[in-house]
Amino acid sequence: MSFSRFTEEDYVVIREAYSQLKEAAAKRCANQEELDVVQKAFDFANEAHKNVRRRSGGPYIIHPIEVAKIVVCDIGLGYKSIAAALLHDVVEDTAYTVEDLRNLFGDKIASLVDGLTKIKNVLDNEDRSKKLEGVYSESLQAENFKRILLTLNDDVRVVLIKLADRLHNCRTIDSMPEYKRDKILSETMFIFIPLAHRLGLYEIKSEMENIWLKYKEPDAYKEITGLVNKNINDLEMQIDEFIVPIDTALRKAGFDFIIKKRVKTPYSIWHKMRTKNISFEQVYDLYALRIVFTPDTHTNDSERDQCYHIFSIISGIYRFKDDRVRDWVKHPKSNGYEALHCTLMSHRGIWIEVQIRSKRMDDIAEKGIAAHWAYKQEGYISENDSEMDKWLAKVKEILVSPDVNALELLDIIHNDLTSGEITVFTPKGEQKTIQKGATALDFAYGIHTEIGNKAIAAKVNMRLVPLSHVLKTGDQVEIITAENERPKQEWLKFLQTRHARNVVIDYFKADKIEIARVGRNMVQSQLDSLGYRLNPDSEEILCKKLNVPGRSAEELYFRVGLGIIPVNTLGDYLTPTAPVKSNLYWPFSLFSRRRDPQSQQGGKEKEKYVIASCCQPIPGDAVIGIANPDGTVTVHKKTCPVADSIASKHGDRVVTPRWENDGEMKAFPVRISIKGIDRLGLLNEISRYISLVMGVNMKKVYLSTDGGIFEGYIDLSVHDRSALDRMIRKLGSIEGIQNVARIEL
Repeated sequence: MSFSRFTEEDYVVIREAYSQLKEAAAKRCANQEELDVVQKAFDFANEAHKNVRRRSGGPYIIHPIEVAKIVVCDIGLGYKSIAAALLHDVVEDTAYTVEDLRNLFGDKIASLVDGLTKIKNVLDNEDRSKKLEGVYSESLQAENFKRILLTLNDDVRVVLIKLADRLHNCRTIDSMPEYKRDKILSETMFIFIPLAHRLGLYEIKSEMENIWLKYKEPDAYKEITGLVNKNINDLEMQIDEFIVPIDTALRKAGFDFIIKKRVKTPYSIWHKMRTKNISFEQVYDLYALRIVFTPDTHTNDSERDQCYHIFSIISGIYRFKDDRVRDWVKHPKSNGYEALHCTLMSHRGIWIEVQIRSKRMDDIAEKGIAAHWAYKQEGYISENDSEMDKWLAKVKEILVSPDVNALELLDIIHNDLTSGEITVFTPKGEQKTIQKGATALDFAYGIHTEIGNKAIAAKVNMRLVPLSHVLKTGDQVEIITAENERPKQEWLKFLQTRHARNVVIDYFKADKIEIARVGRNMVQSQLDSLGYRLNPDSEEILCKKLNVPGRSAEELYFRVGLGIIPVNTLGDYLTPTAPVKSNLYWPFSLFSRRRDPQSQQGGKEKEKYVIASCCQPIPGDAVIGIANPDGTVTVHKKTCPVADSIASKHGDRVVTPRWENDGEMKAFPVRISIKGIDRLGLLNEISRYISLVMGVNMKKVYLSTDGGIFEGYIDLSVHDRSALDRMIRKLGSIEGIQNVARIEL
């Protein structure tokens, strides 16, 4: 931030921005009294931030106004949240206190601002000085996110306003230095995007994903955006032709509806191309239509029945793809999302996804949890039917657990936010949602603790299976119990859900002293065999590196005794970390670090840069650096999920390396996938081009054929990204080859 007197042009910009907010707020506020509170909050914030500018040079007050616009337009919150958004930086950046706001605006608005201020304090003040003798302190950012999530226990509106604040920060990220941009984008991908998804805020999620891609993979973003625009221009008329018979048929059937067009986002296209190793041309669900109907209340048909009726009409006009029907009307997602999806083939041969939603379903899909609550208050959603409420209750249970430290919490929440879910059924046909990969015993504990404790086997689809059986969507599960059965330690080897594991661990806490004694003997024997002493120092190291709750040695031994911590891995945490063979250590000449006056990381002259084995970047890739306690910097691709995870917890360790050409040609390992139609001499042509024309060394070739189609991969050593791109383009032009893409090793 900086200070300089506003010009008349600045005041015009402020008036125009607030005018747009006021217009949106007027539609959301119930009466003039509520709108007056919004006006009062703006007047107060505007005066408090007078003559203050953002890094970009614009008036600072524009940021709170834009956050408030997102709060009302994209999330659909009311006047108290709008006022809190306008005031959210006042306490942090001016002399005013929470008590001042409480006196002026009441308890609720003040408490919302207080929650946002606490989040801002811990997120923005990373405290880079918290390093002791080269050893990094506990992750401050993990504590930051714990505080953010703890607000779910108080008022989830704080998290929603924070999401709006983060979205606007992403929109204006171009004015930030690159090291801070990387930190913010990593935080955004690791926590805020999954959180927006879980809370049903799809528009916010999609926009943040696209901004992440734009700055992490700018070339891919530009290429995909160009291809989308080109294809849309070419096919706009065809899509309109596709809509005409649908529109006519639904009007004839008496439906009140609108049809919206949607194009798959650049990020979702990139993600699909990357995860499925396909080309842009193979993304067949590039275009989608959304049919949003107002239910007919004069008929006995339910919303669900009317969705199915629309599906029957449109699938009578166009052929639908059987394996692309998604019924989230009968089985809503855990974030409350409801819709019926199908993919239809147009008369011109284009696959187009069609989403069928009622007005209520569309509101919840667009506004997420805020709309969910609004409809729930009106009686449209019952407590028993609400997966959203169940998830919030589960998060709150995790947050208040005394056994979970901040780092462990962050990983638990991230895994919960990003893990898939499946739908299974009880013997009576009651629908239950459980995480993907869960076992029959996890299901038993999900029903009731005593059913899990007394379980001996299960029947899945009427077939007897062990408790370790992994469930699939659609399974009907019956748990067989015995009155005298008790939990077993070996259950911890296959239980997947945190709730079930905690119940079993708690059961054995009655024998904690004896189990810990056994565990201590196991640790003693293991360390003796490796030449280490068991003493307070080694206990402290193991507790810290294994994230043992409370850093308690007794808890460490208890978990070893239970088998939760494998004893044969303990030596890995006490020996110096040896470089993985695939890691490459290079001197300073391969990289340079851009010096940023605001970064205290820039003072070292000689550093060792380590090529991360998880993503294997090569010269020309966009990269991010993570500073290590030993003075080395590990270099990852900017899109590497491991880097996002580390940077989201340790933002003070993010640095900005640059590839430099030191005149020495070094080779880097890469893998390309290749797919096409088999023909005589094709493999010879591929290998001849790679080896003789490009002069590239092939390390490994794996190709298989089936029914005239071949696919596989080739491991190569290349000098840089441009050479790899040239080779991929050339291989793609060889007759018979349909797709060539770089994939992870």
